[in-house]
Amino acid sequence: MNNDGKSRDEAVEKELAGVPEDLLDEGDSADGEEGTLDDALNSLRGDLDKAQQDVLYARAEVQNVRRRMEKDIQDARTYAATGFARDVLSVADNLARAIDHFPAELREDEKLRNFFAGIEATQRELDKVFAQHGVTRIAAKGLPLDPHQHQAMLEIPTSDAAPGTVVQEMQAGYMIRDRLLRPAMVGVARKPD
Repeated sequence: MNNDGKSRDEAVEKELAGVPEDLLDEGDSADGEEGTLDDALNSLRGDLDKAQQDVLYARAEVQNVRRRMEKDIQDARTYAATGFARDVLSVADNLARAIDHFPAELREDEKLRNFFAGIEATQRELDKVFAQHGVTRIAAKGLPLDPHQHQAMLEIPTSDAAPGTVVQEMQAGYMIRDRLLRPAMVGVARKPD
């Protein structure tokens, strides 16, 4: 080599003297840098997939919460009168008792006829209001005992009805739409001893 070649090599060596060693190893740096970039890219792709999955779960959860809230709001509207209706049932019971215990001979009495008619009119009006709000009376007498609607209070020995049949209603039961408001308290037939 001539002096020019030597001086050029010395100049390159001086230039490379300030560069860190790990960057000077050309073969390893290209593969290492490519591996590092691939690892970083794969890591970012994994993070992106996880973030997309989290977004999907969050959307599904929001949708489920929205559906539950809509159902709760609908139930609140549908059954808003439940507490009030339950409290008014005792008034309906007392009106029914008054009508049932009013003697037949007094119903025809000139002075008490209008009084009795007023009690019956009040009961009809209460029944009308109940119907407007979806409150209905549960059928009981003569039907088989239904534990979802009837509460058996006593067994009555009788051969006039099949065992398990409701033969006496002590207190009327009510539904509000498709929910039980109060079970009917009943006496159930059983075989005589």
